[in-house]
Amino acid sequence: MITPSQTTTSFSFLFSLLILFSSFSYFPPILLDPPPQSQTLTLTPPRNYIVRFTDYKFADDHRSYLRRYINSLDWDWIDRSNPAARFPTDFGVVSIGGDSVIAEIEKLSGVKDVVLDFRYTRSVLAKEESTESEVCGVKKKPGKMFTKMSFEESEGVDSGTHWSSISNQTINWRRNLLGKRSQVTSLFAADVLWSKGYTGSKVKMAIFDTGIRANHPHFRNIKERTNWTNENTLNDNLGHGTFVAGVIAGQDSECLGFAPDTEIYAFRVFTDAQVSYTSWFLDAFNYAIATKMDVLNLSIGGPDHLDLPFVEKVWELTANNIIMVSAIGNDGPLYGTLNNPADQSDVIGVGGIDYSDHIASFSSRGMSTWEIPHGYGRVKPDVVAYGREIMGSKISTGCKTLSGTSVASPVVAGVVCLLVSVIPEKDRKHILNPASMKQALVEGAAKLSGPSMYEQGAGRVDLLESYEILKNYRPRASIFPSVLDFTDCPYSWPFCRQPLYAGAMPVIFNSTILNGMGVIGYIKEPPIWIPANEEGNLLSVHFTYSDVIWPWTGFLALHMQIKDEGAQFTGIIEGNVTVQVYSPPAQGEKLVRTSTCVLQLRLSIIPTPARSKRILWDQFHNIKYPPGYIPRDSLDVRNDILDWHGDHLHTNFHTTYNMLRDAGYYIETLGSPLTCFDARQYGTLLLVDLEDEYFEEEIYKLREDVLKTGLGLAVFAEWYNVETMVKMRFFDDNTRSWWTPVTGGANVPALNDLLAPFGIAFGDKILNGEFTIDGEQSRYASGTNILRFPAGGYIHSFPFLDNSETGATQSTFSTSLMKGDSAILGFLEAGNGRISVYGDSNCLDSSHMVTNCFGLLKKILEFTGGNAKDSVLFSDSVRQNVPVLDDKQLPSRRTDVNFSAYSAVMGKELICRTDSRFEVVGTKGYNIQVRGRNRILPGYHVTDMVRSSDSSLNVSNPKVQHTIANKKGDSLSNKYFGLFYTDELDMPILVASHWLVPAIIAASGLFLTFLQLLANSAKATTTEEEYALGYIF
Repeated sequence: MITPSQTTTSFSFLFSLLILFSSFSYFPPILLDPPPQSQTLTLTPPRNYIVRFTDYKFADDHRSYLRRYINSLDWDWIDRSNPAARFPTDFGVVSIGGDSVIAEIEKLSGVKDVVLDFRYTRSVLAKEESTESEVCGVKKKPGKMFTKMSFEESEGVDSGTHWSSISNQTINWRRNLLGKRSQVTSLFAADVLWSKGYTGSKVKMAIFDTGIRANHPHFRNIKERTNWTNENTLNDNLGHGTFVAGVIAGQDSECLGFAPDTEIYAFRVFTDAQVSYTSWFLDAFNYAIATKMDVLNLSIGGPDHLDLPFVEKVWELTANNIIMVSAIGNDGPLYGTLNNPADQSDVIGVGGIDYSDHIASFSSRGMSTWEIPHGYGRVKPDVVAYGREIMGSKISTGCKTLSGTSVASPVVAGVVCLLVSVIPEKDRKHILNPASMKQALVEGAAKLSGPSMYEQGAGRVDLLESYEILKNYRPRASIFPSVLDFTDCPYSWPFCRQPLYAGAMPVIFNSTILNGMGVIGYIKEPPIWIPANEEGNLLSVHFTYSDVIWPWTGFLALHMQIKDEGAQFTGIIEGNVTVQVYSPPAQGEKLVRTSTCVLQLRLSIIPTPARSKRILWDQFHNIKYPPGYIPRDSLDVRNDILDWHGDHLHTNFHTTYNMLRDAGYYIETLGSPLTCFDARQYGTLLLVDLEDEYFEEEIYKLREDVLKTGLGLAVFAEWYNVETMVKMRFFDDNTRSWWTPVTGGANVPALNDLLAPFGIAFGDKILNGEFTIDGEQSRYASGTNILRFPAGGYIHSFPFLDNSETGATQSTFSTSLMKGDSAILGFLEAGNGRISVYGDSNCLDSSHMVTNCFGLLKKILEFTGGNAKDSVLFSDSVRQNVPVLDDKQLPSRRTDVNFSAYSAVMGKELICRTDSRFEVVGTKGYNIQVRGRNRILPGYHVTDMVRSSDSSLNVSNPKVQHTIANKKGDSLSNKYFGLFYTDELDMPILVASHWLVPAIIAASGLFLTFLQLLANSAKATTTEEEYALGYIF
């Protein structure tokens, strides 16, 4: 931990960090609601909690503090005997028997927060355990839900194939390896640096893993082994930690590591059962900070970026100048599967490739999903490295071959150790930091010809190029990626697939600011768009960005929109976006450090397409894990419990996006309520797999948009059955609580409210089976049924198994269940518009797709957008002469779930945010009648939204309903949490230290540090502008 005794730290840097740590006592984490874990039904006391304090003190002092002020006896301090005990700490582990004790502790001024002690579990190496919980046919292992361990045996990985997300095809790239495998070090020409005397000497490498055995013959410099688990051993009994260490620093001639003289510090943070607790990591991270590690490798990951203590401790660790390298995950080839902490901007996230420079199919893909649904994700991984059939050390002696991104991660960690040793030891802490090292890696990387930026990041690591960059490095700030080129396909996918045009929703590109000048930086003046030619003035760019950059990184998001006068323009617009970044002076310096960052743009522009070819995708009403238990859409799937891939056009629906573009459609994304788009511009509004509620204004406007404006509506629903949801609950041994889904695959009661004005409603069946329609064979996977439909429409029914009665506890769908005809597909002409509804979205979702229904989707869009009627789909035999009115009760909302904790609608203000057209940002949107706040609690009755056709609506000139800005929203929540598009956060989100605390630093510690410097500057200003709303990450 940084302390005043560290003479190598400049006063400005030290003071800022002291303000950082001390500010916790005045500013608790910004979680306006407690971070909701999945709904707790039953508690089994006691549970272990992490109590985080505002100051670093010895554990005995923290324990005495609690005992002095906590009157309840229903708690107990848990002693932690590990090497970190001899240093001050900022947390304690407490066994608590009741919620009243938690509330009592949280009221103390010296307590930051109280959170559950999460457990991490890795599953690949362990046998099935008898304590597993069965969740809808899925066996959940003990501990925190975790994605596949970033570690796979070579056999069976990839099978020699590579999934191409652009072409939606599997490409065979297996090649016959030569008799002798290549050393991975030789592929990076590590011997060139070895010959110069650089071998990782005096570099402190922390390996957080399963440990290592003493006196292992492959390692010459094991400095320390520490155990952070509840097992009494320092040895690696699994082989994972030893293998990782061998890739980094092994000296055996058969499996050489990159930096054989690196000092190895083995942190054993996983048991032999691959179990670990957050508290173990926190202690180990604190120890790594206290002992001044240089580099840290973490070959684990999971989908939960809301484990607040863990993520914030990673920020603190990198703020203390430790370079963290982490595996991006083995959940490929699916998009939106980045693992934490590799998805954090201050961490070097590593993906995997094979020896032919193809992305390994197991390697997780971006974009990051922290920002979804209200913004756009960042580019990850940062770099890729060889991760298939890599040689490394066995537990005791000898070498073996393994594959996975946790193999690629130590490859990069070894490269980093080698690069650190290039810089003289006395200069390392002044030149090297997490930002400067990432700059060297991404700027030196070799871009691969096939994959997109969300598959490869900057490209394959190039050791020698990075060496040349570091050799002459001077502290500076930069932007990654530094170029956005719409003509560079497939690297710039998805941007290169669809040009810009006037009238569209803003296209958002979220880049990362890397600040090699210091752990803290800030942006004083708004970024500037500088067009290269006159045509560049047709582009309007709004910016959201980090006012304060901490630790080492920030964001710069571009919201790009073509002006109306460019409606007929065809061509290329080029230019640069520039932004100035400032940082405190380093030790011995007097002037503020300044750096100009440049982002080059090359954008394709076309005339505005025809309305019938324009589709609007509703992203706003999507809810994903975390923070709630959002269940998977297909109950056939046995290897995943959660819906966590983002449900975005550019994540798990990316194959659908590519198909639609190939079919000539233009797809835009709406991240604000349905009141925030002009229906005259679009042929079809596409609602797919949505979980959230709807504002009353949205329901009213959509009715008017369809009936009067002629908007087409296409809905793809999912299963929803309360009985099944109850059966899907499971007891989580980690939190010692019952978890239950907060909704079904889709929120059918909410969809029924939205469709009620048209006389359409879905039921609560869970249907499963094969069927053929219009020559296309499809799989109906856990879809729902159509319960109500008006006369004059067209309904298609098929005989399916109904799994709703047997529920989700079956391991497989029984073929003996009775099949019955169920309506699943409907078409309706409604006023000037057209509607299509379908009860399953898995045929569009690459996460669970068995067969696609792209042919059906195209015919649906031809109808909704252009009134083209397929002869089979609109056959007289399926026309309904009387309404479909099933007397079964409509699905109801659960009243035992506090859905408002997860919703962007319930209890929130309706407002159009920065992903909307610029003219409606900050308003309530187009053509609405303001009705106040939306419903607060679930279980309310359905409001009759059917209005007379004489309802007031100005179709030719849509009105924008303005709202007076709430001054509260103009403060911290607006300035730093613009991603969540409400004056208050739409849902609890992890932002406590990443941007808010740095903002406090800027307002307090940095203000004092810079005051005299700015006063003496001719260009000094006394106030800073209020900037636009920004992304968080």
